Amino acid sequence: MHEFKVWAPRVHKIAVKVGDKEYPMAGPSDRGWWSAKVEQAKAGDHYGFVLDDDPKPYPDPRSQWQPNGVHSASRLYDQAAYPWNDGGWKAPDLSHAVIYELHIGTFTPAGTFDAAVERLDYLVDLGVTHAELMPVAEFPGSHGWGYDGASLSAVYERYGGPDGLKRLVDACHGRGLAVLLDVVYNHFGPVGNYTGKYGPYLTDRHHTPWGGAVNFEDTGSDEVRQFFCDNALMWMRDYHIDGLRLDAVHEFVDRSATHFMEQLADEVAELSQELGRRLVLIAESDLNDPRVVKPADDGGYGMDAQWSDDFHHALFTVIHSGGEEKGYYADFGSIEKLAKSLTNNFVQDGTYSVYRRRSHGRPAEEVSPHKFLGYIQNHDQVGNRAVGDRLEQIVGMDRAKVAAGIVLTAPFIPMIFQGEEYAASTPFQYFADHEDPEMAKAVKNGRQAEFAAFGWSPEQIPDPEDVETFKRSKLNWDEVHQGTHEEMFEWYRRLIHLRRKSVSLNDGTPRQTEVTFDEDGGWLVIERGAVKTLCNLGSEEATFENRGGWSLILASRAEVRADGTKVVLPSNSLAILSDEKG
Repeated sequence: MHEFKVWAPRVHKIAVKVGDKEYPMAGPSDRGWWSAKVEQAKAGDHYGFVLDDDPKPYPDPRSQWQPNGVHSASRLYDQAAYPWNDGGWKAPDLSHAVIYELHIGTFTPAGTFDAAVERLDYLVDLGVTHAELMPVAEFPGSHGWGYDGASLSAVYERYGGPDGLKRLVDACHGRGLAVLLDVVYNHFGPVGNYTGKYGPYLTDRHHTPWGGAVNFEDTGSDEVRQFFCDNALMWMRDYHIDGLRLDAVHEFVDRSATHFMEQLADEVAELSQELGRRLVLIAESDLNDPRVVKPADDGGYGMDAQWSDDFHHALFTVIHSGGEEKGYYADFGSIEKLAKSLTNNFVQDGTYSVYRRRSHGRPAEEVSPHKFLGYIQNHDQVGNRAVGDRLEQIVGMDRAKVAAGIVLTAPFIPMIFQGEEYAASTPFQYFADHEDPEMAKAVKNGRQAEFAAFGWSPEQIPDPEDVETFKRSKLNWDEVHQGTHEEMFEWYRRLIHLRRKSVSLNDGTPRQTEVTFDEDGGWLVIERGAVKTLCNLGSEEATFENRGGWSLILASRAEVRADGTKVVLPSNSLAILSDEKG
């Protein structure tokens, strides 16, 4: 027996179709819920909802299994049937994490959860503590980034479906790896989303880049908010996910007395207490508002951390040496801005933004840097480039190694993107598989128009709808231990292991990072307790005093020279000194 429930305030009658038989549902309740108990229904049965006089059965908005895609019938899934092996598991503390972002479809040639399991020992050897999965909720088409999810509680079947995800999480936990999952609560994909037939999941009162905003504050918003909260709790409870990354929370439009993020944080905290393991929420936000990561009792929304684009933009424009000056990069481009990001968390903290043509942000220097993730590459900063080129391909090996050294000794929680650690030759491009020819054409033309302003001709822009764009984005694992790829891998591995064992590099106390720099000379020094990172991005050799005779721990180039009194760095190099004991 199974009791079917669905929130459908927009319909006048509804039946659930299980197999070939329809069962009328009772309702609606005062809040628009309908229900029906079906004695014969069991796990594995297909079902859908027949709304009013429309004979077509529609998928369940809360479907947990869509084995035949977003347009087909839902299938009952027994969440309790999987035999977990991770009893007693507790994730490593996020504040001491090294996060590895990956896309299941391109992480391995097969592009499945089970294939990803085969690479977990590699991540452990690298020193990673948390694997962050790009979205895995069911989306239309045979491949894509996952941000156009339509059935948000179902696991993408081509990756391996719900059991496949559980096998991957179980295997990660067995190796000491925590799992974070990227979820999209700011919009639904444009194809395969049938929630509008049931109720007001979206509102036209506010607009986002994807159309109407998610209804967090209008009529019916209580049920919509709970829909997304329940989705988050499902991933953490039923799939043993250790934390969620919330996509683009700046597109949430919510003027409620209790913001959706605060409600979500409260419900996750309750689940965490119930399960006896720490669960975390990480936001992607371009608001530069410290309230995102402050606790509710301090007037905040309660997120555990957020991505730090200010740090990325500041570092990238310095490493790229003036090669990016358009769009949001216009507010960066100097070592002074990079230094500010390291000491104050935000660069735009109430200052005037040339890009936005208004003041932006609010000071956050009193917030722990462990509330921010730092990175030089991620899926957006690679994939949203015209041809999906990676940092090493843009700036060369030496400067890419300097960037890695800064990221992994910065005060923020470090995150790396798949393949970055071995300077992968494969790009990560924007790819999609839209079934509607008109939408596919619009996506292709949109990409070409977007980059035409940056001087790219249309024929240079990869067609997102071409399957070859997806295939060329798959990592080539054969090159990891070849030539310069192995050199980069060893550099990352040594940096990560230093990061994890160093007390100073794991200090999240606010305002404990000291930075000195010379804009004209192109150098900066980052001092964090008993660890110093010396960087020379200038065109000439740079000499630094070594007062106290600190030990040289790591150097990005063999030409770095150090003794008890000075350190000499050639152009485009980095050295790490330590006075830590033990």
